[in-house]
Amino acid sequence: MKQNICSLIIACLSLTTINAQNNNITDMENLELTSEWDKTFPKSDRVNHKKVTFVNHYGITLAADLYVPKDAKTPLPAIAVCGPFGAVKEQCSGLYAQEMAERGFITLAFDPSFTGESGGHPRYMTSPDINTEDFSAAVDYLVTNPSVNPEAVGVIGICGWGGLAINAAAADPRIKATVASTMYDMSRVTANGYFDSADTPEDRDKLKSALAAQRTEDFRNGTPKLGGGVPDVLPEDAPKFLRDYFDYYKTPRGYHPRSLNSNGGRNATSPIPWINFPLMSRANEIKNAVMIIHGEKAHSFYFGSDAYKKLSVTPGQDNNKLLMVIPGASHTDLYDRKDIIPFDALVRFFNEYLK
Repeated sequence: MKQNICSLIIACLSLTTINAQNNNITDMENLELTSEWDKTFPKSDRVNHKKVTFVNHYGITLAADLYVPKDAKTPLPAIAVCGPFGAVKEQCSGLYAQEMAERGFITLAFDPSFTGESGGHPRYMTSPDINTEDFSAAVDYLVTNPSVNPEAVGVIGICGWGGLAINAAAADPRIKATVASTMYDMSRVTANGYFDSADTPEDRDKLKSALAAQRTEDFRNGTPKLGGGVPDVLPEDAPKFLRDYFDYYKTPRGYHPRSLNSNGGRNATSPIPWINFPLMSRANEIKNAVMIIHGEKAHSFYFGSDAYKKLSVTPGQDNNKLLMVIPGASHTDLYDRKDIIPFDALVRFFNEYLK
């Protein structure tokens, strides 16, 4: 009798899950998507481009740019691209996507939940769980696209989305190849500070107390406070990496009106879930290919080098975990410097593992 009741409960839960997923797929938010080309990079005449939308498992509708090589014979391998953390698809991820489409891949550059043209409320929030899911939702879209080879789908994560790409690959074996470019580990930098300079319980207690107080204030006000993006005016003693961020996000090189980093930033309380979230904790279990690319002079280099140490070589595939160091390159050089970003190496990597 108990066994029958348990079976009935499981069946009901499964039916509820299926219905919820079906509702997510059909009940899409009404997004307002721009029709003009408003990227920070020129439009290529070698690829076709269009706006698309898809829904993640949390019911949030994501907006994306789909890039398809012109006159290509399908099905093709495909790559989902996102990042940097606080950027939008009109910036770095779109550049990477268009460049890889020129080289023969179908690519999808998407805005994460709560950001850019994508849905989700409140705006400008982040979530290690939901943002990891965003990558898998992009994979959902690609593997069901008739122009895509469903067994040949990879991801590229830039900056903070590099860590999220690795996290997604650890949970989703449909991701056959992962590239983390100039990556951050957002849980580590949030909980420990830059270079682990605040990695004590006392430091974290101060951080959590400040965030908790801000959360109370936000509830009283009914409006979340923004944490601020890259400053409009650099202090005289600004470190080089902040000057590099300014040179990208606050100048015509990379400024975009929907970019959080270019403007008011994320919600001030958005760091809360990252403090306890063990991002990339299962990275050593990834069987599929992973390549980490980092600039030798990047302030963030330790994130990439330490993430590489977590990866385990898959038996029989001695070279499917790679660390590529770009001599002399800074963190933001790998955002948009096409003469520095190793696109040829990316093509070789994806061609080898997206077959």
